[in-house]
Amino acid sequence: MKKIAIIAVAAGLMSVAACSKSPEAAAVENNADLLADNLEMQADNMEDMADNTANQASAEALENASDNLEGAASNVRDAGEAQADNVQ
Repeated sequence: MKKIAIIAVAAGLMSVAACSKSPEAAAVENNADLLADNLEMQADNMEDMADNTANQASAEALENASDNLEGAASNVRDAGEAQADNVQ
């Protein structure tokens, strides 16, 4: 009997935890994460290009562009989280 009660309590707690975010809020946050991940991959590619170029000025420009993309990715994540918090 104790095992059944423990399982019932655990199932109830899991259902409460699952309801903490609406599906719309989760979708907003997931989409922001996907976009941010894509921006970070582009930034990584630019860093690789900077490492492989012989022209110092071009390498520095690519590094700066990479840093800007990293910042944009961070901003997208933050905006996604903020928007998800506002979705009912």
